[in-house]
Amino acid sequence: MADTLDRSTVEKAYARWAPVYDIVFGKAFDAGRKASIAAAERVGGRILEVGVGTGLSLPDYARANRLVGIDISAPMLRKAAERVAEHRLTHVEALAVMDAKHLAFPDDFFDVVVAQYVITAVPDPEATLDEFARVVKPGGEIVLVNHIGAEGGARKAFELAFAPVARRLGWRPEFPWARLTNWQDRTPGIRFIERHPMPPLGHFSLIRYGKGDAAAMGEKS
Repeated sequence: MADTLDRSTVEKAYARWAPVYDIVFGKAFDAGRKASIAAAERVGGRILEVGVGTGLSLPDYARANRLVGIDISAPMLRKAAERVAEHRLTHVEALAVMDAKHLAFPDDFFDVVVAQYVITAVPDPEATLDEFARVVKPGGEIVLVNHIGAEGGARKAFELAFAPVARRLGWRPEFPWARLTNWQDRTPGIRFIERHPMPPLGHFSLIRYGKGDAAAMGEKS
């Protein structure tokens, strides 16, 4: 199947999702959000949240961290800005409309890059991951929460059948684990730390990568 997810489709989809996103996805994805925040805060420092959306996770970060949130959807970010003001989230340094494939930050700028439910919703996942690897500091981490496609059976058949509809809604359901392992294998200095199943139904995973040897000290892959 051709991978036809493009920026225009994603922008239009999430502009439609913006008014109802918190209601539809807030509770369902809460465990993944909290797990990724906990992972990020084990490193701490300056944290980039890619695909920050309506800013659902921002109040849950400790105020000792410094947060930057980006998203491709201006309507989603307007909701995030309202949340920052309402909760007086002074640890949020900036919110910006930005393409995750072209991050406007220097190399080695963030201690952690967090991307919750993002990699299956960008047109070019590998190029996006390359940008995460570029902007994270040596000794830092990339923390993902993502749907991983089934390897076979009825769920894989469903994901393939549902894919055209899912693309119109702004994501791809048939995302195999091999795409991440292949990316890691070809990316110098990036090492796998862990993959942990997450609800709902264990079809999502918390995935952590470290940059450089320091990030992996004490960790087991």
